[in-house]
Amino acid sequence: MNKLVTIYGGSGFVGRYIARRMAKAGWRVRVACRRPNEALFVKSYGAVGQVEPVFCNIRDDASVRAAMVGASAVVNCVGTFDRGGKNSFDAVQATGAGRIARIAAEQAVGSLVHLSAIGADVAGPSLYAQSKGEGEAAILAAFPNAMILRPSVIFGNEDGFFNRFGAMAKMGPILPLVGGATKFQPVYVDDVAAAAVKGVMGEAHGIYELGGPDVESLSQIIAKMLVTIQRRRLVLNLPFFAGNIIATVLDFASFCTGGLFANKVVTRDQITSLKSDSVVSEGAKTLADLGITATDYDAVVPEYMWCYRPSGQYAAIKDSAKNLRKA
Repeated sequence: MNKLVTIYGGSGFVGRYIARRMAKAGWRVRVACRRPNEALFVKSYGAVGQVEPVFCNIRDDASVRAAMVGASAVVNCVGTFDRGGKNSFDAVQATGAGRIARIAAEQAVGSLVHLSAIGADVAGPSLYAQSKGEGEAAILAAFPNAMILRPSVIFGNEDGFFNRFGAMAKMGPILPLVGGATKFQPVYVDDVAAAAVKGVMGEAHGIYELGGPDVESLSQIIAKMLVTIQRRRLVLNLPFFAGNIIATVLDFASFCTGGLFANKVVTRDQITSLKSDSVVSEGAKTLADLGITATDYDAVVPEYMWCYRPSGQYAAIKDSAKNLRKA
């Protein structure tokens, strides 16, 4: 364990999978996050002292530099869906990403991996896409040999995609959707982590767009999910103008309350993002170029979505019991 990797945002959804893989590969792992006291679970990924959470504020040079001291490689998994506030799109995904790359270059770090998103573009339609594009530009300007990963929507046990719609399906007979025709290419979180490890090891660099084997519309994906969780719901595909009205009201409520009411439902910028497909571009480098076989979400989602079934963990037992003959 003579090599150290610093993972900014390493306690988050994707970061924890990268941390686990790097620990198994024999690296020391420093998980840089805002609340290290809430990230103590990462210690169990390796031997005693191998994986350590440390405090870091990505908006501060000294904090980023302190977390990077002695690192052979750096991974940036920090991202946000908050348009405003201190941890805004610009502060985290643009300026923050550039700060990490600049300091990594100053400290002669061997490799840098940055987690971006499909659709990242400084001239993109949404502020989210623009900030991701600005972050990529800042990364490459300071660290030209960096590896940039652009995943589609990511699924896995702790995801905010299938779990979110599963929770919504439990609330009532109607499941409203905005952008039902928008296409996605769900990619497994551990496949993304495997790709990041390739970059950390110096086996690959450049931009890779990551997607799973299936390209489907949001409506098709939700229909499959409803079958998995054994619920019948009326899927209501709302037009974009209706989604914009709802998002505007929620954003306004958040603004009027000074953030006491946090809009975690849908924002206007997210509605704008939903107007564009999130699929791998033709000619882009993909998981296949890294020697990784993409995992089908049909093979993984049932393993963690059972909790949204009417009978929860007892669904299989009840189905089996139906076949028993009455005595």
